[in-house]
Amino acid sequence: MLLNNGNTFFAETLLIGFVYQEFNCIFAPLLARRQEKKGILENHFKNHFRGNCSTLVKRGIQILISSMAEEKQNVEVEETAAAPEVKETEPKQDPQEFLENFDWDKYEEGIERVDDTKLKEFETLVEENFVDTADEEVVEGKVVHMTDREAIIDINAKSEGVISLNEFRYNPDLKVGDKVEVLIDIREDKTGQLVLSHRKARTIKAWERVNNAHDKEEIVTGFVKCRTKGGMIVDVFGIEAFLPGSQIDVKPIRDYDQYVGKTMEFKVVKINHEFKNVVVSHKALIEADIEEQKKEIIGQLEKGQVLEGIVKNITSYGVFIDLGGVDGLVHITDLSWSRINHPNEVVDLDQKLNVVILDFDDNKSRIQLGLKQLEKHPWDALGDEIKVGDKVKGKVVVIADYGAFIEVADGVEGLIHVSEMSWSTHLRSAQDFVNVGDEVEAVVLTLDREDRKMSLGIKQLTPDPWTDITSKYPVGSRHKGIVRNFTNFGVFVELEEGIDGLIYISDLSWTKKIKHPSEFVAVGDTLEVEVLELDVEGRKLSLGHKQTTENPWDKYSEEFAEGTVHKAAIAEVVDKGATIDFNEDIVGFVPQRHMEKEDGKKLVKGEEAEFKIIEFNKDFKRVVASHTAIFREQEDRNVKAAAKKRAASSDEAAPTLGDANSALQALKDKMEADSKKK
Repeated sequence: MLLNNGNTFFAETLLIGFVYQEFNCIFAPLLARRQEKKGILENHFKNHFRGNCSTLVKRGIQILISSMAEEKQNVEVEETAAAPEVKETEPKQDPQEFLENFDWDKYEEGIERVDDTKLKEFETLVEENFVDTADEEVVEGKVVHMTDREAIIDINAKSEGVISLNEFRYNPDLKVGDKVEVLIDIREDKTGQLVLSHRKARTIKAWERVNNAHDKEEIVTGFVKCRTKGGMIVDVFGIEAFLPGSQIDVKPIRDYDQYVGKTMEFKVVKINHEFKNVVVSHKALIEADIEEQKKEIIGQLEKGQVLEGIVKNITSYGVFIDLGGVDGLVHITDLSWSRINHPNEVVDLDQKLNVVILDFDDNKSRIQLGLKQLEKHPWDALGDEIKVGDKVKGKVVVIADYGAFIEVADGVEGLIHVSEMSWSTHLRSAQDFVNVGDEVEAVVLTLDREDRKMSLGIKQLTPDPWTDITSKYPVGSRHKGIVRNFTNFGVFVELEEGIDGLIYISDLSWTKKIKHPSEFVAVGDTLEVEVLELDVEGRKLSLGHKQTTENPWDKYSEEFAEGTVHKAAIAEVVDKGATIDFNEDIVGFVPQRHMEKEDGKKLVKGEEAEFKIIEFNKDFKRVVASHTAIFREQEDRNVKAAAKKRAASSDEAAPTLGDANSALQALKDKMEADSKKK
C-alpha cells in the first residue's frame, strides 16, 4: 500500500533478518530513506547479535505488523470518508496469518511504513533483554542445567554459555537456579559455543571488592588456608592475601597452625597493584579497642602499684608482661633475688603473676616492672649468727676474672677474690681453683649488712706458710723450686704453695750475659736456688741460682791476667771490633784498632791468632784482648835496641874541641900557602 506524497519514503527504518543456524542470526541493515534512522538499527543489530534471535525477530515483526495494521486502519478510514457509499468494511486479519503472509519484498521496497514509537519500543526491548557479548565485562547469569563436568549458564544472550565445574570447587552446593557472575571468555569456539569463565569474573569482582574495602576501610571476611613463611595465606573474595604473623594478634603467636581452617575478619591494610599483592590484618581490628583500654590503664599507673599480668614473651634479658593492653618489662635482675641464668628458670609463657611498677618514662610508653620486689630481701632475713671469721658453705654461681661469687643463702652472695684463694702471691685465674656449681667452704672475712656485701676466703682454711718461713728457708739455704713466671728483670720461682721467690737476672749466671730470663730458663723448669735475702713482714724472698755453683772468675783472674797471651779464633765481627771465645765461660773483646795484623790487614771471622790480654775485670766480667799488641811490642823492642846501638856508635865517633882547633889551623895554613904562590 502506498502512502501519501507528503512523505518521500514509506518508512523510517527497515529490519531484515535471516536465520541460518540454531546459534547464528544476521540482521541486514534497514533500508530506509532517512539515513539517521537506518544507522540506529544497524548499530543495534550488528553490535548486539551474532546468532539465533528468533524471539526478538518475532517480537520485532509483531511490532511492524501492529504498526502496519494501524497504518492500514488509518488509510481505510480515509478511504471511507472519501467514499461514504461503501459501507462494508474488510474483515480484521489474524496477526499470525498476517505474519505468515507478510511480503518482505514490498517492505524492502519501502511500500510499508513502521511507526517511530514502535521502532523505539523495539530498541528498548533489545537493550533490556540481550547482553552485548563483545564487551569484556562481568555479567550475572543463571544456572539452567548441570552435567557431570559443566554448568549451562543463561546470560540472556543469543545462546547459553558453558563453564567447567572445576571453577566452582569452592561452592560444592551449586545447583540449577543459582545466580553466578561470569565473564565472556570466548564468544564462539570451534563448535559455535559461547564459553564463559566464572573464575575470571570472580577475580575481577574480588579485586573490585578488595579495593573498595581498602578505600573505605571496611571489614572483610577471609578463610585461613595455610601457613607460609612469616605468616598465613588467607582467601579473601577468592584472592590469596598475606597475613603477616605480627598482624594476627596483639600478642606474639607461637602456634600458627591453630588458625588454619578458620574464618576470621580482617582489614585490608595494603595493596600492591603492580604485583597483585594484598596484605590483611586481624590485629588492626582489635587495636582500636585495645588503644582505648591502654589509655585508661596508663592514666592509672603509679610507681609502687601492684598489677596482675600475663607473661607475653620471654627473652634472654627479661620478661614482657601484658597488663591488659599495656606491656611492661621485668628485667632478669628484677625477677629473683637469687642469681639466675635465664628468665625461664622463674616464669613460663602465659603465666599469670603479680608485678610491681618500678618506674616508667614521661609518656609511660616504657614501663619497668619488678617481681622480686614483692618478696622480702634475703639480706633482711639473714640471721645474726653469721659473723666475721665464721665458716660458711655455699655454691659457686658466677666466676669472674677477679674471683668467684658464692651463694651462702637464697639471694645472699659473697665474693672470694682470687687473692684469697691461695697463699701464693703469684695470682692465677679463679677457674684454676673452682668451677660453677661447686660446693665450697670459706671463711667470712668482711660482712656489711647495710651495703649487703660479704667477702670470703678459702686460703684461710689452711695455715699460713709464712709463719715459720725463717726456720724452713733461712738465708744461705739451698732448695729446688719451679719457674712460674718471667719478668724483664728476673724469674719467679715457687718453693711451695704460697711461697715464691725472685731471682734477679744478674743472679742467674756467673759468666753469661742474659738480656731476658727466657734465654736461660723456661716456665715449668726446676732450678736449684739459694736464699739470699728474706723479708718476713713484706713476704719477699730473694733467691739466686748462680750462687749454687763456684764463681769461675776467681780462678780465671790468674789465668787471664793482664799481659798473658792466648791463642783463639775470631768468633764474631761487630762494628766496634770482634769477639773471641777463650772457653765456654770467658768471652773476650778485641777493639777495632787491635785487630790489625803485621802486614796491615785486619783479622776476619774464623781466623786464628794470638791475643794479649790488655784488660781483665772480674767484677764486670770484662776481658779485652789485642792482636796488634803482640807484633808492635816486638817492634818497640827492636826500635829501642836500634836506638841504643846508634847512640853508642855516635858516642865513639863524636869530635873534640882540640880536634876542631887543629883542623882549623891546618885549613888556615893551607890557605896562606896558596896565597903566597900567587
